[in-house]
Amino acid sequence: MYILDPKDVLAYQKEHHAILIDARGGPDAYARYISAHAEGAYFVDLESQLSEKSVNAARGGRHPLPDMKNFGAWLGSFGITPSTHILVYDDKAGANAAARLWWMLKAIGHNAIYVVSGGLDAMAKAGVPISSSVPEALKPAAPYPVTDSAIPVVNVEAVIKATQNPDFLVIDVREGYRYRGESEPIDLVAGHIPGAVNVPFVTNLQADGKFLSPAELASKYREVIGNRNPEHVIVHCGSGVTACHTLLAMNEAGIEGAKLYVGSWSEWSRNDYPIAVGEKP
Repeated sequence: MYILDPKDVLAYQKEHHAILIDARGGPDAYARYISAHAEGAYFVDLESQLSEKSVNAARGGRHPLPDMKNFGAWLGSFGITPSTHILVYDDKAGANAAARLWWMLKAIGHNAIYVVSGGLDAMAKAGVPISSSVPEALKPAAPYPVTDSAIPVVNVEAVIKATQNPDFLVIDVREGYRYRGESEPIDLVAGHIPGAVNVPFVTNLQADGKFLSPAELASKYREVIGNRNPEHVIVHCGSGVTACHTLLAMNEAGIEGAKLYVGSWSEWSRNDYPIAVGEKP
């Protein structure tokens, strides 16, 4: 299990000497962090530390992964080792940068990481102290050992093949109006990858912004993927970030092995690939 209830944050920190990470994205991410974050939480930036952007989003999308060896070096400089316990949250109910960091760390074999269900708002309501003070930096460590071959990602060619094979499934986690092609607030073209089914990431959440129970998530995703091998499931979103929320939900449900298409719609829509609109895959 990789999702922690906010009421358990303080006890988990104390028992495991866990570090708390506030992961956020957007041009004002640090300003939002300074305005209000969980006391003692360290800031991590989606834009510069959890992705390595190119000048052209048609090559890798809007949030391509950093080089994994660079990521390992950054983890070490931040003070994270293979034995470090980590709690991560964001200000988007765990649906954005927190899920991305969870996925990246789990992908390199780090299992002692938990996403706080409901994010910052839920933590505040649970009594976790909120602060505007920046904690003292952690002592740097050696680069985190990373094996590139372990990263469960797929490229656009694999996505094309998957949409043509009924044994595979491509899941688009964006909001329904974006999938249907009614409008597109971020990328250049509206619509979806032909053959992809729409399961918005927000359906992983209860009304209060916390994750559904593992049993509820298991029921939901078993119905979606049917008898397919989870390793034949590819998940994408707009830029490879909120898709990690669904990968987290699936893992919590005991459905492991699904892969991330990092380039996602931001890459697909900027190239000469077919585009579908409407409700149908």
